[in-house]
Amino acid sequence: MPHQEVPLPALAEYLPEGAYAKIAPYLIDHKVHLTITRQRQSVLGDYRHPDHWQGHRITVNGNLNPYNFLLTLVHEIAHLVAFTRYGHSVSPHGREWKAIYRELLSPFLGCGCLPSDVEAAVRSYIKNPRAASCSDDELIRVLRRYDRDNHGRVLVEEMPEGALFRTPDGRIFRRMQRLRKRYHCIEVKTKKAYLFSPVYEVIPLDQAT
Repeated sequence: MPHQEVPLPALAEYLPEGAYAKIAPYLIDHKVHLTITRQRQSVLGDYRHPDHWQGHRITVNGNLNPYNFLLTLVHEIAHLVAFTRYGHSVSPHGREWKAIYRELLSPFLGCGCLPSDVEAAVRSYIKNPRAASCSDDELIRVLRRYDRDNHGRVLVEEMPEGALFRTPDGRIFRRMQRLRKRYHCIEVKTKKAYLFSPVYEVIPLDQAT
């Protein structure tokens, strides 16, 4: 999917039913330049504050399921609101941003926009939201249930011990035992040991191309 500007009414196609009316006023009031982009491995969304040439800019990956898309978009709008209130005087993911994120998400809870399992995971997550929803293991597990296509990818925790897998950068690893919260894995080529998050997405070797 190439980068593309999205007319606001078309945004509803990416969001859960009923969410557009709640999110659109923020984008309209702040004159946000919203771009839907192709999948990015390291980031789901991005916010850039106004400069001499452009206003508020937000990008969101277009391959996300509707619930993940909503959480990511609200995450970036929270950065926008934090910037308009505090400028550069607060930490990007500090207590001010966390409070704003909870404030912006609250209208989407208890209104039927989210399935019960997603809503329960979100309620738990926003007690102390991290830099990204993709850093919360349980929320990742729940959101993956609604992905349109995982393209043969599985979570490291779903791989049997001793099995081989490929990472997005093409390296091959053998999954070993779990060590506390992460999995001990060995890179086949270098024999070096690495620790993987249990919810890191990989491709089982028999599905690799």
